[in-house]
Amino acid sequence: MKLLSCILLLTLALGWAHSQGGGHPPHEHDYDLDRCKGLEMDAVAVNEEGIPYFFKGDHLYKGFHGLAELSNESFAELDDHHHLGHVDAAFHMHFEDNPDDHDRMFFFLDNKVFSFYKHKLEAGYPKDISEVFPGIPNDLDAAVEEKEFKSMPNCTSAFRFMEHYYCFHGHMFSKFDPKTGEVHGKYPKEARDYFMRCSKFSPDSDHVERERCSRVHLDAITSDNAGNIYAFRGHHYLRKDDNDTLTSDTIENDFKELHSEVDAAFSYENHLYLIKNNNLYVYRVGEPHIHLDGYPKPVTEELGIEGPIDAAFVCEDHHIAHIIKGNQMHDVELKVTPRKAGNERPIGPFKRVDTAMCGPGGVKVIIGNHFYHFDSTKLLSTARSLPEQHKVSLELFGCDH
Repeated sequence: MKLLSCILLLTLALGWAHSQGGGHPPHEHDYDLDRCKGLEMDAVAVNEEGIPYFFKGDHLYKGFHGLAELSNESFAELDDHHHLGHVDAAFHMHFEDNPDDHDRMFFFLDNKVFSFYKHKLEAGYPKDISEVFPGIPNDLDAAVEEKEFKSMPNCTSAFRFMEHYYCFHGHMFSKFDPKTGEVHGKYPKEARDYFMRCSKFSPDSDHVERERCSRVHLDAITSDNAGNIYAFRGHHYLRKDDNDTLTSDTIENDFKELHSEVDAAFSYENHLYLIKNNNLYVYRVGEPHIHLDGYPKPVTEELGIEGPIDAAFVCEDHHIAHIIKGNQMHDVELKVTPRKAGNERPIGPFKRVDTAMCGPGGVKVIIGNHFYHFDSTKLLSTARSLPEQHKVSLELFGCDH
C-alpha cells in the first residue's frame, strides 16, 4: 500500500473518530455483540492471510462469521497501554518493496500508532503517527481538512479489500475511488448483506445481487450434468444456469433437510451430493430437487473417509470423487462398493481451500474471494507455485463492483 493510500484511509477513518471525541474505556460496552444486529464497527483491517478483522470497542470479529472475542486474545499487548482496548483505526500494510513495514498491522489511537507483526507489538512502539507516516500530522482533524471528498459520507472505518477501497458508515458501506473519493454505482449498501454471514438480511436486499457480489467466501460449489452451477454460502445459495441466468434462494427452501451451511458438494450421475458435518445428503437434480430416501448417511459409510471435509469435486466422464481435507486430497472410486478413500497426496501449493469444482476446462480451487485454475487434477496435486489469481464474483458470477 502506497503512502497516498495510507493517508486517505487514515484521514477518512481517524478524522471521523476524532470528530466524535475518541473511543470507549477498555472492557466496557453498551452494545449487543451480535454483528448481525447492525453494529457500527470502529475499525476494519485484513491480516496477513487476507482475512478481515472487524473491531468494536475492546472486541474483535475474525472473518465474516463467528462470535466476538476480546482483542487482547489476539493482540496481547493491547492491555499494556491505556485505552488501547479501543482503537480509532487499523490497517494491514502490504508493501513488499519495504520489508520493514510489509505484512504489519497498524493500530491508531489519538496521535499514536502501534505496529504489530504476527500479532506481536514491535519494539519501540507506540510512536507518533507523524514519525512513522511522514506527511500525516499528529493533528488528524487538520489532516482531514487537507482533502475534502464531497461525495463521501463520514466513515466510521475504511479499508482496502480485494483491490477496492471501502468506507463503512454505520452498518452501511460505500466503495470509493482512492484518488478522487468519488462513489460510483448504487451505494450505500448494507454491510450485513456483503461482509457478514447473517441468516436474515435487510428488507430491501436484492438476493441475487447480494450473493453474486458478496465478499464472504463460498462454503461449497458444484455444477450438475446440465452445466448449472450451485454456489452455497451460509443460509443461501446462488444458481447459475447454462444460459448464465442467476437465481438465489435459501438453502432451507430448496434443500430443506440441510437447513444451511454446506461443507462440500459434488455432482455425479444427475445427483447432487451435499456434505454437512459428518453426514452426506443426496438429491436428484430437478424442479424441485428430490431428497433420496435413506439419507443422510454417515460420510464414513458412503465415501470411506472421516469428516469434516473441506471440498469435493468430480470431473466429467470420471467416476472418482476428489475429497479435500486440510492440505491433502483423497480419491474415492464411486463405482466400487464399499467405497474407500485412497491415493492421499498434497493439494499442490495450498495449505487449505474453501471449496473447489471441476468442469470442462479443468479444476477451480477457491480460497476466499479468488480462485485458481488448473487444467487437470494431476496438475493441481503436482503444482509448486500459484497460477494466476481470478476473482470469484467477477469471473464466475459477473459482478464488476
